[in-house]
Amino acid sequence: MRAQTRKTKGWIVATCATLALCLPLASASLAIDAALWSSADAASVRVVPEGNRLKSQPKIPFSSLRRTASSKSTYDAKFDRVVRMLKRENGLIRNIKTVAKRYGIDPIHMIGAIIGEHTYNYDTLDSAQSYYVKALAYAGIKIKFAYLGEHVEDFVKREQFKKCQDEKTLDSSNKRWSCYENIWNTKFLGRKVDGTRYPKTNFNETFFQPLFSGQSFGLGQLSPLTVLKMTDSVAKQSRNRKLDARDEEEVYRATMDPKISLHYMAAIIQDAIAAYKSVAKVDISENPGLTSTLYNLGDPWARARSFRRSGARWPRENYYGWLVNDKIEELREILS
Repeated sequence: MRAQTRKTKGWIVATCATLALCLPLASASLAIDAALWSSADAASVRVVPEGNRLKSQPKIPFSSLRRTASSKSTYDAKFDRVVRMLKRENGLIRNIKTVAKRYGIDPIHMIGAIIGEHTYNYDTLDSAQSYYVKALAYAGIKIKFAYLGEHVEDFVKREQFKKCQDEKTLDSSNKRWSCYENIWNTKFLGRKVDGTRYPKTNFNETFFQPLFSGQSFGLGQLSPLTVLKMTDSVAKQSRNRKLDARDEEEVYRATMDPKISLHYMAAIIQDAIAAYKSVAKVDISENPGLTSTLYNLGDPWARARSFRRSGARWPRENYYGWLVNDKIEELREILS
């Protein structure tokens, strides 16, 4: 990897002092954010400059190094492979542009997220069609989002989740599932509750991946939990219907089928931009490295609060977003 910073007409993602050090994934309703947004708020927002804030790439996590070594590949080879795949997939690029326009974002943000995921977290398949085929393979498999036989929708009816049941939270899939996830982390993860010892695994892995290994799936490397969080936003802005945790097959289809998953990718990016505008008063929409960093790390609303408290002038990219900004000219060629 070259430690070169390029000036581009690009975008960047925000961090606390370095975004990689802030909290995990949670977002708030865009509809509520829009309702609270005023012209005075907009006037106070500072636009994050394009390019990387860091001169050299931040350290890449060991888990990514191990995955890449096990596949006998290199980051440069994986980057080149996914770029070649995207350049071949004219239909996919058209869909990315169409979906990005619907959600009011530059399609380069979606390209950045795909590039980052498949360079560091996953070895890309040979074509977008492979994702459609795999989505079909998941169809018909009996899946149940449960732990020890108890469905997640029944599990979250416990007393510990009472704070997640107020009207405002129930009205937003993002707030609701983020609340459930936070309660799991603080009350159940690795603890003994009512005679049951719960595993030291995150909420998504415990309840939403009973048959499959890995944390995420498909072109956008989405998790079923992230899809459930974003389902209200996607339903409001597209023809895709709201998803329900009891309809497991449809949730997995949304993570795997590019025709649907592109909408969820766009909603995640849109939400991150809204979080930083609303909470941190900075506009990251012209910095794909920052939106890619947040796509990678998640929890943009908590991270925006951490950045605001940090006193730092600008949010900074992590290793994943740094690559996106460093290679931005090459990535924009994919969309030309």
